[in-house]
Amino acid sequence: MLFRHTLTAVAVASVLLAGCQSTAEQTSQSTVAAQQLPAVNIDYQSFTLDNGLRVVVHEDRKAPIVAVNVWYAVGSKDESVGQTGFAHLFEHLMFNGTENYDDEYFGPFERAGATDMNGTTNSDRTNYFQNVPTPALDMALWMESDRMGHLLGAVTQEKLDEQRGVVQNEKRQGEAQPYGRVFGYLAEQTFPEGHPYSWSVIGSMEDLNAASLDDVHQWFNDYYGAANAVVVLAGDIDVETAKAKMEKYFGHIAPGKPLQKLESWVAKRTGTKRATMEDNVPASRVYKLWNTAEMGTADSTYLQLLTNILASGKNSRLYQRLVHEEQIASMVSGFQYERTLAGQFFVIADAKPGVELERIEAVIDEELAKIIAEGPTAEELARVKFSEVANYIRGIERIGGFGGKSDLLAAGEVYQGDPGFYETAFEQLRNATPRDLQAVAERWLSDGAFVLNVVPQPKFTTAEAQADRSELPKVGDLPKLELPALNTFTLSNGLEVALAERHDVPTVQMALMFDSGYASDFGGKVGTASFAMSMLREGTSSRTSQDIAEQLETLGTNLSTSASIDSSRISMDSLVSNLAPSLDIFADVIENAAFATDEIERKRGNWIESIKKEKASPTSQAIRILPGLIFGENHAYGVPLTGSGTEQSISSLSREDLISYRDTWLRPDNARLVIVGATTEAEIKPLLEEALNDWQAPATPKPTKQFTALAKQESPRVFIIDQPGTPQSTILAGHLAPSDRVENADVLDVTNTILGGSFTSRMNMNLREDKGWSYGARTIWSGYDQAGMFFTLAPVQTDKTKESIQEILKELNQYQNDKPATAAELEKVQMNKTAKLPGAYETKAALLGAVVDTLGKGKDMQWLETYGERVSAIDVEDVQSTATSFIDTESLTWVIIGDAAQIADDVRSLNLGEVTMLDSDGDPL
Repeated sequence: MLFRHTLTAVAVASVLLAGCQSTAEQTSQSTVAAQQLPAVNIDYQSFTLDNGLRVVVHEDRKAPIVAVNVWYAVGSKDESVGQTGFAHLFEHLMFNGTENYDDEYFGPFERAGATDMNGTTNSDRTNYFQNVPTPALDMALWMESDRMGHLLGAVTQEKLDEQRGVVQNEKRQGEAQPYGRVFGYLAEQTFPEGHPYSWSVIGSMEDLNAASLDDVHQWFNDYYGAANAVVVLAGDIDVETAKAKMEKYFGHIAPGKPLQKLESWVAKRTGTKRATMEDNVPASRVYKLWNTAEMGTADSTYLQLLTNILASGKNSRLYQRLVHEEQIASMVSGFQYERTLAGQFFVIADAKPGVELERIEAVIDEELAKIIAEGPTAEELARVKFSEVANYIRGIERIGGFGGKSDLLAAGEVYQGDPGFYETAFEQLRNATPRDLQAVAERWLSDGAFVLNVVPQPKFTTAEAQADRSELPKVGDLPKLELPALNTFTLSNGLEVALAERHDVPTVQMALMFDSGYASDFGGKVGTASFAMSMLREGTSSRTSQDIAEQLETLGTNLSTSASIDSSRISMDSLVSNLAPSLDIFADVIENAAFATDEIERKRGNWIESIKKEKASPTSQAIRILPGLIFGENHAYGVPLTGSGTEQSISSLSREDLISYRDTWLRPDNARLVIVGATTEAEIKPLLEEALNDWQAPATPKPTKQFTALAKQESPRVFIIDQPGTPQSTILAGHLAPSDRVENADVLDVTNTILGGSFTSRMNMNLREDKGWSYGARTIWSGYDQAGMFFTLAPVQTDKTKESIQEILKELNQYQNDKPATAAELEKVQMNKTAKLPGAYETKAALLGAVVDTLGKGKDMQWLETYGERVSAIDVEDVQSTATSFIDTESLTWVIIGDAAQIADDVRSLNLGEVTMLDSDGDPL
């Protein structure tokens, strides 16, 4: 994301003027409309406590929630050779209890309804964040300050060993994925030895194994002082309240020791260096990268714009050449990897089968040479500038989470020492010219390819401790969920429309839902629904796929098409000012998709490559195969859960198949349009009537999906898929389950959440936190219109496959029998599910998804609004009896993907049931 910090209305307007003046005479009417960007202003205030802790406050009273975002100016770049991975390992330890609350960190937050809660580490910083209901703010600040100032007494050898194992499983899981070893290798090869970016954030296994308790304690003492941290509070809070609370909870914490920090080390390369890596990947891929300018410089901004023009998105030059025109690559991407010491400019492409990577690299070099020789066009630059602005506006709808306002303010303060650094960043973007991009390409990208700065510390003081550390502050009464009214009306063509008004930012989001999905493929060719929906954007009778992509980008509109198991959808997110021209494209895609043969063939090749990639990833391979085993091949749900179909079915798809799908299922009497946004019925209905007037239902009867009878598996059975050399086994164990439309759906959901549906659930606490065998284990109830699946998913280290299976069975059996759900477990889940409701629908996308789901189940907004009451009414006996009828260990179907040479005998020794070896397509060997 180019805009790392906040923007002002003046800056937004001026960038558009500067970006488009030179091409005004060539600009279409739609581009002119797109320039009417609404004003955006994000106010903030900042202050520093006497101990050096920097605080930034942004007031946003839209919802009764506060984002708490704590950034520490320490990342993997602050490690040393032989002690890599410490920053990330310590992030994990920060969630394992403190001296005054020695328990799992997530517990109080789950009860309080926290959302967007996580911690992350990168090369330059470590952050911890959560959104909490306003009454829970004191609790959140108590917890965050407790681990900043009162942690070390709770960091024991046992906890270190436990989290060391979790991190190592995270590393294994990442490296088990296709291309999972690439970035660690690139770090080693593209920066000189000893450079802080020459190792990966997660570190090496050897260094993690060598980490001692004293080392970990020293890391905290070195870097987790108050003067090395920034706290951003955004949302339902003002600066005076923030000052009082921050002084109360954080004012006594020591500032920490003085630090020595590098400011820049670009390490620009000369010459070309090449390497080859062999790995278990589904397609040949080329990475071409250069060491470039550091974050915050004008050159870094120009390079980000350049990568969008060259290699990011369908309108990029390399996508057009490699994927669309010459069709020798199935994927092209690029990005400017911005970090505080240095940047890196990446171009990545996947080769089609039989295509030499040298041929793809030659095209990359040709297009880069054109940029260096001629520069980009003014039109290209104007387009990507506007797209960046539109994406930024959507991101700042949220106060917290990745890319939310609190995140952006914290980044400005930590990276540049100024939460308002956005003005500099935006000035760079606003003034960028084609010549700037041409010059930066010549400066940084003409050589050095890989084809793979002291100040005295202020005299800080600490205040006397004020907060009572004997217990957590109580969470006050939570506000009641209040959602906008749902207004329904019908268009002249019979299309039912449901509108929920939300006027916070001037955008409108909509989803046109069809009763179709993967299930409608039953009796035909699996993958038809997904493929046909994807083809809607690939050209109409009057627009090519490039026209559609370019016009949408110019308007700042997002339009997507997709299918899920029971529905297909066309989604659009538009600025209010550009709603009419966006709806014109929306309607054109629905009514006039061309299904051009050349576009079908281009997509078919890439689609088949995507299926191969799914089969190469253990988790996606498992969910391709599990539904067919549980539902059976003679059922509409017995298809790959990815919806992509099979190589054989996609190869056989004809143009007539796709047109037949569109004409059969995509009709107004089989659809519902759900809209959430800054509009009214009076404003949007005429626009919809004009855009969709020609879309009429045919005379033929409306289609219905066909479902056959289902029966649970009579006895357990086991299927093993061999992936030689993989460091992990991926374990799934599942059986048939009820539809999500059953009357006790809420009880089923709570029952599953206690067992395996949250971080602190039994299954995850066992395999991840207690045993350290997995990065994460969970149980999933996936309910559909007619039936559903219940299954456990656990990627575990290979040498603990047998033991993990035993623990999974133990947890399932105990939950039904001698260790049923407890009142305390139920209360925790109830508190979490109800307390987070006020902030659950902060964004239009979240509200849109909830309304779509509610209407899809035949319910109304009152049903959605009373969700908290229904969950609160569940008693522990409901959960216990539901667990007994819901879980059936005697009908489990086990799918285990791993190194058969290491795990097969152990699995057989468990006598779970008949063991069958399967190939990657799920066929018996």
